[in-house]
Order: sequence, then structure tokens, then C-alpha cells
Amino acid sequence: MVSERSLEVLRVIVQDYVASREPVGSKSIAERHSFGVSAATIRNDMALLEEEELITAPHTSSGRVPTDKGYRLFVDHLSEVRPLTPAQRHAIEAFLDSSVDVDDVLARTVRLLSQLTHQVALVQYPSRSQARVRHIEVVALAPRKLMTVIITDAGHVEQRIVDVPTDIDDSLIGELRQRFNEAVGGRGLVEAAGALDGVPERFPAELAATASVVAATLKEQVSANRQEKLLIAGAANLVRTEGDFHGSILPVLEAVEEQVVLLRLFSELEADQRGLLVSIGRENESFGLGETSILASGYTGIGSAISRLGVLGPTRMDYSSNISAVRAVARYLSRTLGETGSAS
Repeated sequence: MVSERSLEVLRVIVQDYVASREPVGSKSIAERHSFGVSAATIRNDMALLEEEELITAPHTSSGRVPTDKGYRLFVDHLSEVRPLTPAQRHAIEAFLDSSVDVDDVLARTVRLLSQLTHQVALVQYPSRSQARVRHIEVVALAPRKLMTVIITDAGHVEQRIVDVPTDIDDSLIGELRQRFNEAVGGRGLVEAAGALDGVPERFPAELAATASVVAATLKEQVSANRQEKLLIAGAANLVRTEGDFHGSILPVLEAVEEQVVLLRLFSELEADQRGLLVSIGRENESFGLGETSILASGYTGIGSAISRLGVLGPTRMDYSSNISAVRAVARYLSRTLGETGSAS
């Protein structure tokens, strides 16, 4: 059982090591922090922490560094999250408020989070698996060229340009728009894919081929909307912290490039009582990210679907500041997307 003072010793070891990247010794703890006990007593606390595998001695150093287990205990007992400065809060609000649509909001969010934390930032698109078709638009571009547009209730817009086998006029455009909206408007994306199949049968024989081409294109767009997607920014920050990784950093960079891996990791994270999703070091080994930590939070997308955003970096990171940034950006993003949904 770790005592309260030992937990406090662990806290300062984590904080000092994150700040300096140097192993932390009992003498420096006694000198720099107000424990009111001798360095010898601090050494005893550190010995207990080492027995619990919460800290370890790198090589022959007299100092100690946190283990993955130590970081986990530190985060689980983290009661004080360093607040953002007024300037940081204003920057978040101003940067996101000037967004023009959902794609722009998310692109700005991932860049902003990376800048605030100096880590790799990850933002999951609002969950599309439960999205519904709000509207289908068909626009004539040329006598035999159309643009089809699907708009979901999550605010995503997917458009394609398609060549059709017959000439088109305003009446055909209107009929295509009406029949496809009647078939799939308000339906979930999974249901909409099947409903599109029967629409060409409702057209006269001479127009069925054109309707079939449009239906096939819309099915492709529905499929594209159903795929989960991540936006990533700040991969260069990993290179700047390369010294925190043993050996080559390439496996980590490769894992970051694999969206499927990160999406699976995001989906398996479980929130704690504070609403935080944290995975540290060895907890990420099955994803090829055993030397990294992930801090994430949920945000509310349009239509009340919950998606996630967070940061990925070395286990030696400023957990307090990064958690604060992730939570703040998640709140602003939820508000901004809520306003975007109301406007649309």
C-alpha cells in the first residue's frame, strides 16, 4: 500500500522528470520541494515506490524515473489539472468560431490541439455509423453530366460528379431529386444503401439506365459516409521528442499513419469517472504504441453523437496541461458543432 507521502513523492518525480528529462534523486526532491523531512526519509519513500514498480533506476543513475505503472497511478490520482490561461482560452474560441463548416472546424481543431500540447493531435469525425440522410441534391452540369450531393444530419457533405447515358433536363433533375429523397430521406446510412436499389424501377424504361447510374453513385457516397475517419496533426512533434523513445521512432510513426489502428484503439478506450480516456505505455503494446500515452475526451457532434479527440505522445509528457487542453478543446468543439448544426 502506497502512503500519501509516497504518492506525493511520486507526483514530484513525475513532474520533475517531465520538466527536465533527468532522473530525479532524493536530495533534489528534499531541496526543491517542501516535504519537511530529510533526504534519507525521501530515499525510504523512493525505495517503497521502487518495490511497487512505480519508479525505476535507469542504468546506474542514482536518480529514478517513473515507470508506466507509475504514470498510471499519477494520472489516476491527478486531482489538479493545470488550467488554461485566459489567452489560451481566447485563442481556442477565436480560432474555432471563425470556422466555415464541419470539415473546417475539425481541421482547425486538430491543428490547434497539436499547437497547445506539442503532441500528435487526433480528432475523430462525428460518428457516421448512426448518421441519417438529411437531403439528396442533384445538379445538372452538362447535358449528360450530373453532380450528386448527400447531406447527413451530422453535417457532412459528400458530392460526386457522374456521367449519365441520356440527356437530362430540368424535369428529369426534379424527378431524380424527388424520388431519391422520398426513398432515403431521414433513413440511417445502413438502411439507405438498401433503399437506393429499388429507386430506378420507379422510372420509365428509357430513363431507368440514368436512374441506375445515379443510384449506384449515391450508394458509393453512402458507403463513404459510413467509414470512420480520423484527422491527425503534429506528427513532427514525435520527432522532436525522439529521445524519449528507445531505438527507432519509425514504428510509432508508422502506427500513427495507420488510421485503422488508431480508430480501433480509440474505440477500445474506456472513460474513467472524470470522462477521460487514458492509455499509457504497455497498455498500448498490442497496437504497436507501447512507448506512448494517449489522452482523450469525448465531444458531442451534430445530432448528439459522441466522438473522441485527444493527443498521443511519449509517456514522458505533461499530463496535467495536456488533459486540460484536451478537455477545453472538446468543450469548445461540442459548442461550435452545436451552433453549426443549428445554423444548417
